[in-house]
Amino acid sequence: MSRSAFAALPLCLLLALPALAAASGPDAGADASPAPPAVGAAPPPATIAEQSGFVRTGRYDEVIALCAGFATRYPDAVRCIDFGTTPEGRPMKALVASRSGALAPEAARAAGLPVLLVQGGIHAGEVDGKDAGFLALRQALDGEAAAGALEKLVLVFVPVFNADGHERFGAWNRPNQRGPEKMGWRTTAQNYNLNRDYLKADAPEMRAMLGLVEAWDPIAYVDLHATNGAQFEHDISVQIEPLHSGDAALARAGLALRDSLLDDLAAQGSLPLPFYPSFEVHDDPSSGIVDGVSPPRFSHGYFPLRNRFGILVETHSWKEYPVRVAITRNLVIGMLEQTASRGREWLEVAAAADGRAARLAGQAVPLDYIATDRVRSVDFRGYAWARTHSDVSGALATRYDETTPQIWKMPLRDEIVPGRSVAAPGAGYLVPARHAAQVTRWLDVHGIGYRRVAQPLPGVAIEAFRADAAQLAAASSEGRQRLEVEGNWRSETRDLGAGALFVPIAQPRARLVMAILEPRAPDSMAAWGEFNNAFEAKEYMESYVAEAVARDMLRDPAVRDAFERRVAEDAEFAASPRARLEWFHRRHASWDERLGLYPVFRTDTAPD
Repeated sequence: MSRSAFAALPLCLLLALPALAAASGPDAGADASPAPPAVGAAPPPATIAEQSGFVRTGRYDEVIALCAGFATRYPDAVRCIDFGTTPEGRPMKALVASRSGALAPEAARAAGLPVLLVQGGIHAGEVDGKDAGFLALRQALDGEAAAGALEKLVLVFVPVFNADGHERFGAWNRPNQRGPEKMGWRTTAQNYNLNRDYLKADAPEMRAMLGLVEAWDPIAYVDLHATNGAQFEHDISVQIEPLHSGDAALARAGLALRDSLLDDLAAQGSLPLPFYPSFEVHDDPSSGIVDGVSPPRFSHGYFPLRNRFGILVETHSWKEYPVRVAITRNLVIGMLEQTASRGREWLEVAAAADGRAARLAGQAVPLDYIATDRVRSVDFRGYAWARTHSDVSGALATRYDETTPQIWKMPLRDEIVPGRSVAAPGAGYLVPARHAAQVTRWLDVHGIGYRRVAQPLPGVAIEAFRADAAQLAAASSEGRQRLEVEGNWRSETRDLGAGALFVPIAQPRARLVMAILEPRAPDSMAAWGEFNNAFEAKEYMESYVAEAVARDMLRDPAVRDAFERRVAEDAEFAASPRARLEWFHRRHASWDERLGLYPVFRTDTAPD
């Protein structure tokens, strides 16, 4: 059966009948055939989802069994590995698959093979990727799909990233999703949302995943999800970065990859989207959609900073589970084919991007991206809908009629430009010894290079960032109290003691260095509250002491003129006794000169 005929079959029927799925032969003209399974090998591993007609999905013990089962049936092509242990003691499993003979990271690098990492279950209620990945892998190994691809690449497949969350199993864990009957939970056992953790890496699971990434250095990282949100006909969205962001040459390759994947999905009957289908006003389709670049707390915002592809795949949660699994399977097969065809080219582009990143010193580097106000209208396949008053919530409520498809003229803002940019430092960053351990935890987990400066650095010329304003978030996020700072880098001379860190900007992960150490970057150490102490006043001057100090200082005509001018020009200041006294305290020798001083510095000269 040709691929086009295979794709044209009704998706529910296709996946509800595993035997029919197995009947899909290799692509016409394929010149590669798989090695036969081992003598006495068990039948091809099939998931509980397949066996149930995609009504149910298996528990995590099935992942463990299937991992071992694939390695047993395909001993020349599959390894089952553990890459970590969850807080509840579960092994974190990955399947390494290739027919090239390169089943270890060193062998893949030596052979110049592209590595594709496909991950399911980061949100363990969105479990499509697990069942689709196992199906796609079996078909690729048996030559029924992506024929010959595994000879040209290495696939690292993580069926369930969030294993502990997967075992918080229940029927209503995803109230905005159709099927399977029961599924896992969004967050980990420690209540971390792993897809907010790529840069700060608080969760043990994330640190394990980043270790796997560091070992294999995948050229593309595919993160498989199901959406939340409205009801409409589109069934999958695919977002890739670099495309709007990052290295320009890699972004051009990202655009070509995205368009190829979307064309392939459309040819198989899907209605794919190149943007995440979330409305600007959450429950109001008329408000339109704003595209963007996600910050590096997200998978597809993180990998561009490593000069690799991050790919976010979202099937539509309101499609039935067999349909979602089929579409996800098609996407995985498409990525295998694209990587087999273009992977070596991508490696060359990425290597050149690494070189360019190591030469970013002095260049403007975006810390974030925004959509402009330019709006265009696109045809969007929705349903009839209405917003009417609800006597339950007392507010407007949106209702969809899935029996009445409609074409919505959707306002779309998808012109993406850099938001806040900053020039990369001339040489790198200097971290005082007192904060070295804190910073190295972040640097080490991301494979960022640095060195310790053994000797003191007296009178070193640096750039220091002093906050003009520092605003703590009103509520915690991911167990942290986030901080927003405003200010600028200014030239200063400071003494640094022995044991400081020097983090050079001249390295392939220079964008990642800046994402971590630039205080105004959206997911920096400062933004995630690592240095909140630096912005908290710890010493103070009693009011009666400040009164006496102020009167003494007012004897200076220049001080008196400045104070009276501030009182005359700033009504809010004039009305605040505290602000008026602080004005004098800030000019007194007792003022803490480190208050508001970001405890990481920039330098244009590498220390000896």
